[in-house]
Amino acid sequence: MSPATLPEDDWIRGISIRQPYAGCILAGAKTVENRPTRWWPGWVLLHASKTIDQRALRIPLIGRTIRGGELTRGAVVGIARITDCHKDPEGSRPCTEWAQPGAWHLVLADVQELPLPVPARGQVESWKPSPDLVAQVLQQLTDSRP
Repeated sequence: MSPATLPEDDWIRGISIRQPYAGCILAGAKTVENRPTRWWPGWVLLHASKTIDQRALRIPLIGRTIRGGELTRGAVVGIARITDCHKDPEGSRPCTEWAQPGAWHLVLADVQELPLPVPARGQVESWKPSPDLVAQVLQQLTDSRP
């Protein structure tokens, strides 16, 4: 999508994700985000919340993925596109090793990490970023805008 064809107004949302999960998404390993409610396809700013899930740091899958990487907190760290949102059928195998049973799985694609995190406050559920925040993010994506 070029700058000239960006949708107007309500085209992007923010999603806050605790570390180390946000780092795993940016690394390209975690392609689904688990949520208790359904989300709709579209672009999202990836916001690393201020909290770290300390227990998750001991999970081998996560440890291998982040392997000493910096866990930025309290900032927008990237952008991604939600291409699907589904639940796995009861009794079936998870769609990925990152999928939690019973949760809605937001399938993420076109993940782009920002060169410089943009400090911001997020929220637990979907939130609408300010025009200034969106502008700061897009300024860093001059070669490959959504």
